[in-house]
Amino acid sequence: MKKIILDFLYWLLMERKGWKLENKLDTSIKRYVLLSIPHTSNWDAVHGILFFHKIKLPVKFAIKIEWMKFPFKGIFESVGAMGIDRGAGKSGKKSAVEAMVDLFKEHNDLIICVTPEGTRKPVKKWKTGFYHVAVGAKVPIAIGILDYKNKVGLIEKFVYPSGDMEKDMREILSYYNKSQAKFPDNFELDERYK
Repeated sequence: MKKIILDFLYWLLMERKGWKLENKLDTSIKRYVLLSIPHTSNWDAVHGILFFHKIKLPVKFAIKIEWMKFPFKGIFESVGAMGIDRGAGKSGKKSAVEAMVDLFKEHNDLIICVTPEGTRKPVKKWKTGFYHVAVGAKVPIAIGILDYKNKVGLIEKFVYPSGDMEKDMREILSYYNKSQAKFPDNFELDERYK
């Protein structure tokens, strides 16, 4: 039933409107952090879920474990949510980065989708936790783009963190120069790495 609903929604909201999807990644790689950029509208999540469904990519996203209880658990799990437990860590409460690195330790195959802007409003500095998760879990970062102007959903390539965050972030940002958000005035590249 879920597949039928998602197929219908994909047809209604994307295919009928001329969206094209492309995954250029090596599909033998099953562990990575996937960036979903730009993020200026709740529609980005809807389009992303439909995109991942259509290309059969088992993408997950992290939410607080407290949301993974009745009555929400089934709904969130059906669209790829994984609860992260930020309980006791080495120095008290775990950071979201530590909790996400733990997910990679617990799962052999895991693709976690992250929106570095952290909000749908314009931000001058992105949240860089995704980079630290990739370094801590020793996984690559995949460039995911939703370009509303050209109606293209694209997963472009892997960026393997080198440890030189500034260099790596400049490379990552270079892929988002030409894409257009649903609400272009709400999208900015991280000013630290332009």
